Amino acid sequence: MPQVIGSWSLAITALGFKVAHAALDLSSGSNVAVYWGQNSYGQGTGNLAQQTLATYCANTDIDVIPMAFLDVINGPGGEPEINFANQGNDCSTFSGTALLDCPQIGNDIVTCQQTYGKTILLSVGGATYSEGGFSSTSAAVAGANSLWASFGPVRSGSTAPRPFGNAVVDGFDFDFESTVSNMPAFANQLRSLMNGDTSKKYYLTAAPQCPYPDAADNPMLSGGVYFDAIWVQFYNNYCGVQSFTSGSTTQNNFNFDTWNTWATTVSANPNVKVLLGVPAGPSAAGSGYESASQLSAVINYSKSFSSFGGVMMWDASQAYANSGFLDGIRSDLTSAHSNITIAPSRTMRRGVRIGQ
Repeated sequence: MPQVIGSWSLAITALGFKVAHAALDLSSGSNVAVYWGQNSYGQGTGNLAQQTLATYCANTDIDVIPMAFLDVINGPGGEPEINFANQGNDCSTFSGTALLDCPQIGNDIVTCQQTYGKTILLSVGGATYSEGGFSSTSAAVAGANSLWASFGPVRSGSTAPRPFGNAVVDGFDFDFESTVSNMPAFANQLRSLMNGDTSKKYYLTAAPQCPYPDAADNPMLSGGVYFDAIWVQFYNNYCGVQSFTSGSTTQNNFNFDTWNTWATTVSANPNVKVLLGVPAGPSAAGSGYESASQLSAVINYSKSFSSFGGVMMWDASQAYANSGFLDGIRSDLTSAHSNITIAPSRTMRRGVRIGQ
């Protein structure tokens, strides 16, 4: 179903003004999610080094920030571990654990939520995650309870360490790069805990790679877990945005249509949003980088699918080092698209996942 943009928004866009966006909007096809935490551009100092979380939250082109990463679920002392590259330099460590205590990041989370209206997620996994999931479903449930105690709402009498103080994340994101065990139990327990707190809206998201089915996330994606959105990594693989054929109603390798079919026929949430995941700079991925102008046609095509929810990019440091990219993506999303007729979806294509 093509995205419909109101005449007011089109008029504002035509006049050259930006339409303000904030927070993940599950009814919208113009969300922008930008990962933060790994300083992937690699600068140690200066303006192009990764800045504070609040710095990026102040940008009106960004709606959602998954914080990357919680890369150990059960570390020393039975506590998780978080890694935010250079932004962890001002953190201390909870005694008897390897878990960082980061009050400034906690303050930034509150600022992002209350001042800028952003959705802040905690992303679990990443390329260095090596636990392989859980040995049993009971261990998975315990792992979810541990994360909820440390990053969910403050509970009276709890002794769980809280790296962000009283700040509460808006949900959890999964970015697993290799096969993991018993993850549906883990995800469903987090979902149950989030649903049990009616004080705010929480989200559960994932970042599968584009070959379908995703090797790491398929047990969760095959209908057993209710996700609000997924941002598919359309890079580092044959099905990435670099394989898009402009002007064609059918695509041989680029497979957003496959993921739309997943969303509408397989997903536990039939209204799940699928975001187009892209590298935010030439060095952000091994393959698949396209400029904002090149991505315009890809976004235009993807808008014609009912599940399309916007664009995810890796990562904030890359986007800020790539002048005009973030602004260009926002412009692509908020502009009207041409009337593209999409050929009926074929049987869901299966592919081989290629590591990063």
